[in-house]
Amino acid sequence: MIPGALLTPAFYRGMTRLAAPLVPMLLARRTRQGKEDPSRLGERQGQTSLRRPTGFLVWIHAASVGESLSILPLISRLTNEHSAINILVTSGTRTSATLLDERLPARATHQYVPVDHPGSVRRFLDHWQPDMALWVESELWPNLVLQTAARKIPMALINARMSARSARRWRRLPNLAAPLMDAFDIVLAQSSSDADRFRTLGATTVRAIGNLKYDGPPPPADAADVTALSAAINRRPHWLAASTHPGEEEAVAAAHKTLAARHPALLTILCPRHPARGPEIAAHMERLGLNVTRRSQGDTLTSQTNVYLGDTLGEMGLFYRVADIAFIGGSLMPHAGHNPVEAAQLGCALLAGPDMRNFEGAAAALAQADALQTVSDAAALSMGVDELLHDPGFRAAAGDRAHQCATTLTGALDTTLAALSQWLPARIGTEDQNHADA
Repeated sequence: MIPGALLTPAFYRGMTRLAAPLVPMLLARRTRQGKEDPSRLGERQGQTSLRRPTGFLVWIHAASVGESLSILPLISRLTNEHSAINILVTSGTRTSATLLDERLPARATHQYVPVDHPGSVRRFLDHWQPDMALWVESELWPNLVLQTAARKIPMALINARMSARSARRWRRLPNLAAPLMDAFDIVLAQSSSDADRFRTLGATTVRAIGNLKYDGPPPPADAADVTALSAAINRRPHWLAASTHPGEEEAVAAAHKTLAARHPALLTILCPRHPARGPEIAAHMERLGLNVTRRSQGDTLTSQTNVYLGDTLGEMGLFYRVADIAFIGGSLMPHAGHNPVEAAQLGCALLAGPDMRNFEGAAAALAQADALQTVSDAAALSMGVDELLHDPGFRAAAGDRAHQCATTLTGALDTTLAALSQWLPARIGTEDQNHADA
């Protein structure tokens, strides 16, 4: 093992250059695993068939789905308010690529991020020549960061977060962490704790401004789908388990069985964080004696359905609108939790497990507003859902408190745009005034 103190940017660059023959093999293996789009493998090596758009190009790197969703309002504001700006978004997963291809506005393009090999990075930067680079949260590829900075491209780390565990890992690599942190002109952190960790690692201009994920609109849904699913559920008591991980589906199944004894017509809507796990989850539920209907297969929801499996991508807005009780997954198992604000925006009464580290600020605010119940296991989950099912007035009040609390968590988007304005072209209104003065 290489001692952390020896891992400098030059040493890292040399190691990755020597690993060049392994890149095609790595990509081929990932393609066989379904993790890469075979038609777009060139993008992973810095190659593309697309032309660079003329004008000012803002490059935004978002690792996966969560980060991609968080920047959609920012992209919308940038393109609406700055007529000279085009956007290039990179990400590393197929699910994020699908989502971005569907939701990016005009003047915004998606590409897969190049692997962190010097040659791939050089080809990517030579072609796109971004005028500004925004990195989202904390996925820091050394070659990509440092080659971008070497070209004197203004760089900002936005919606930045750094867990205590990640900070400890980076502290073991001081001669790599410090140059990476120093490469950014500004770091806009989600919380004061995140800001402190970035400062400790060597970042200089750091501000804690809140979380961009709380400034976006609620996740969208097709009105016809909402009507159809609500009609299929009819008057049945129901609840939603959202963004679940392995281990949590077992707790959901156990809670369903306990609850069904008191609410015989109960319907549990289960949406796994990774929809590709749908067949595995359905088989497991059926082994437990539960009747499962899978949305991805177009199955009809009937009165005999116990579990409606929402194993589709991009439909959380639908499920949050038809269910007024939502358990936020990734929190009973040690996955640090998922975003509770989207469900709160839509007035869901909320429950979550004890591990909400990724959204600790929002979870704390919701809990303080008596809008989020913390449950520790399947038994506590069933008790919490039972209380909400049993008392419609209590359930509605909890949902109202969640909605009101969500409105207090906004503001990061405006602050981010203000902080970035020094590197951006003039806004449309300013341009129009300049033309009028001329």
